[in-house]
Amino acid sequence: MFTLHRQLAADTVEVARLDVSWVLLSRDANYPWFILVPAIDGAREFHHLDAGVQQKILLESAQLASAIERIYRPDKLNIAALGNVVPQLHIHHIARFATDAAWPAPVWGKLPPKHFAGEELAVAARAMATELKS
Repeated sequence: MFTLHRQLAADTVEVARLDVSWVLLSRDANYPWFILVPAIDGAREFHHLDAGVQQKILLESAQLASAIERIYRPDKLNIAALGNVVPQLHIHHIARFATDAAWPAPVWGKLPPKHFAGEELAVAARAMATELKS
């Protein structure tokens, strides 16, 4: 039985469930920031997974990355699996722009989280869910 880490559950909203992974949207509106979480209980490191599962996750990551590019048209897409704070395997997909406040540095620790206004969080989640289905 897969359970999402409590920190990820607090910091995101669910967008979609793919074959292997869940797609989440960060509540931080500073950047279009999505997180791919393989729904595999106890998964902490990508290289510990069986090769077939690794391939499926890579394909889902590419699917999410392509959807982000179609929706947001970023200058660069940052994709990273760190896990220093949240040990559950998760892969950040962050759309970056030359005009964003952290550019060209990494986003971590640059700005305090910014809340989405009104329905913007729900709108962004629905847009990505729709794009992932196409």
